[in-house]
Amino acid sequence: MTTPRGTSELHELVLPAMANHHGTLFAGQGLQLMAKAAFLAARSLAQREVVMAGVSGIDFMQPIAVGHALALRAWVSRVGRSSMTVCVSGVATAPGLPQEEVFKGVFEMVAVDGHGRPRAIDHAYIHPETAT
Repeated sequence: MTTPRGTSELHELVLPAMANHHGTLFAGQGLQLMAKAAFLAARSLAQREVVMAGVSGIDFMQPIAVGHALALRAWVSRVGRSSMTVCVSGVATAPGLPQEEVFKGVFEMVAVDGHGRPRAIDHAYIHPETAT
């Protein structure tokens, strides 16, 4: 599967091991999935390793029952010198039911070197038509 640079798409099935005592996706599992999608989108744009610097605006709009399929989409919405803002949204589907947006969040990611220090993002990756 090929996705544009700075984006990612993940698919996951909600299994009983991921559920809370209500039989729905445990919020911590949802955060983990969103963080993974944000990481993959940021790393694909930065073309180097990234770390998470912050999370804001997490919303869980609907409970997600065991057996539902999740589709997570992440995209880089802002690029700084070494940091990026990544938006993530998730929709759930089940046979016979309409698709429904179930969560969304905003993540701040930072491109780093092998020692974990911030490193500039090569903006030629963002606008390859302007690279010299």
